[in-house]
Amino acid sequence: MMPSPPHRQIRALFDDNTIRVYQAYSNQIADSALAQGTFVSPPFKMVRMTWIKPSFLWMMYRAGWGYKDAGQARILAMDITREGFEWALEHSCGSHAEPSMSKEQWEQVKRDSPVRIQWDPERNLLLHPLEYRSIQIGLGEEAVDRYVNQWICRITDVTPLAHEIRALVVKGEMEKAEALLPLERVYR
Repeated sequence: MMPSPPHRQIRALFDDNTIRVYQAYSNQIADSALAQGTFVSPPFKMVRMTWIKPSFLWMMYRAGWGYKDAGQARILAMDITREGFEWALEHSCGSHAEPSMSKEQWEQVKRDSPVRIQWDPERNLLLHPLEYRSIQIGLGEEAVDRYVNQWICRITDVTPLAHEIRALVVKGEMEKAEALLPLERVYR
């Protein structure tokens, strides 16, 4: 019997230099980002926290395979530098205060941390929750600037892939759908 994965573990598509993260956007933001090779403001909002997700299936859950709403119609894959990803992890805090923290302590932690980390249930092909969690990384203003201007190496529109996998799932062709998933492995 295979051991179950740790409760919290970063799984991603990565190589020696980059790690892939996903986001869902409107057509306007996606077209602009693909044309420029990064996000530009406008239409992208540089002052708003933006959440990146290394898990393809969690992104599919969040965006409904790109069918949830017009603001999430396009699924983009950003290959970012591993150095940037590591910086984000090193400069993060949880998305919620520790139970022992006062309101003032929590406000100070948030001011000192340009990145938020949240662990949400990983998803399967039916987008049902699994027992283990995947990381979501919220980039605040300083981190967004680094993400947009330093970390992004390549942007790919994976919306057609998302739609193809979903169509196979709807037809019950799970093995074919699974074969198309990005090969995510434990990040190290």
